[in-house]
Amino acid sequence: MTLTLYVDGPRWRSHLTRTAAETPGLVPVAKGNGYGFGVPRLARRAEWLGADTVAVGTYDEVADVDRRFSGTVLVMQPWRPFGHDDASTDPRLIHTVGRLEDLAALGRRADRPRVVLEALTSMRRHGLVAADLATARISARGVRVEGHALHLPIGGSGHLAEVERWLAAAPADRWYVSHLAPGELTELRRRHPEVEVRPRVGTALWLGERAALAPKATVLDVHPVRRGDRVGYRQRRILRAGWLLVVSGGTSHGIGLEAPTAATSARQRAVSIARGGLDAAGRALSPFVVGGRQRWFVEPPHMQVSMVFLPADATPPSLGDEVDVRVRHTITTFDRVVTS
Repeated sequence: MTLTLYVDGPRWRSHLTRTAAETPGLVPVAKGNGYGFGVPRLARRAEWLGADTVAVGTYDEVADVDRRFSGTVLVMQPWRPFGHDDASTDPRLIHTVGRLEDLAALGRRADRPRVVLEALTSMRRHGLVAADLATARISARGVRVEGHALHLPIGGSGHLAEVERWLAAAPADRWYVSHLAPGELTELRRRHPEVEVRPRVGTALWLGERAALAPKATVLDVHPVRRGDRVGYRQRRILRAGWLLVVSGGTSHGIGLEAPTAATSARQRAVSIARGGLDAAGRALSPFVVGGRQRWFVEPPHMQVSMVFLPADATPPSLGDEVDVRVRHTITTFDRVVTS
């Protein structure tokens, strides 16, 4: 009895092939929890798409890709002179370099590693400043420079202006880019036909057809409860009569886990404040949907199951039924992925 991701295979595969056809130079990204599918499954799917390169987040993810993908593996985590095993010497790897001292250290290796030089964009996360990026390619010794990389902010506009500044400051024949919109990619290629643009795409590729993805949880128990009953680990009091549902999916799956709010508008901030007030009062809306509505947690989710409340005027599901779950795929680990 599991937390399951059901995938409408024909619809999902159609989206993947359409996205690949519309995105010349596509580099599929397979990292973290594999966007809910798992990195190994995405590696196989990238091979199926005919991609020549796949991008992973860290060196620890290389093994999940290595046996399932025959092409080049780009590691987006910047290389450092510590924390690597023998996988970092694989000739299929392209290392991301964001410091001059790391470039020099790689250049002292005997295997002449392949590298991408990353620019320190407005993200301000990793990378070389413009002056260092401009000189690094010329001064690089003992490595094979495969191109430059730009990791840009998500959403918004004005990315092209930043890209143009980098292309002018540090010319290169090939640029790996993240988070450029399709229209921006088209315009960039129109302006610079001499530059090979390699878009690294994760969310828009794997999760771009949300209607093909149906996360569901299994109902494991249904208990009638009365006002005043105490339930759960924390023995919280039930405020009105209804039903206590025990459903699959807990903290080990990512249920109930949230990143800091990304609220940028006044309305989003107001919603976050209101939600915080409910949390402080011991009330939190669960991601489980029963009878067309998200239902309240009775208490914080357990490791593998959650307890949610259903009011008495609603018809409870039966044991073994599955209910919809509204989750962020990038933080959810499913027990099963079932593709039609």
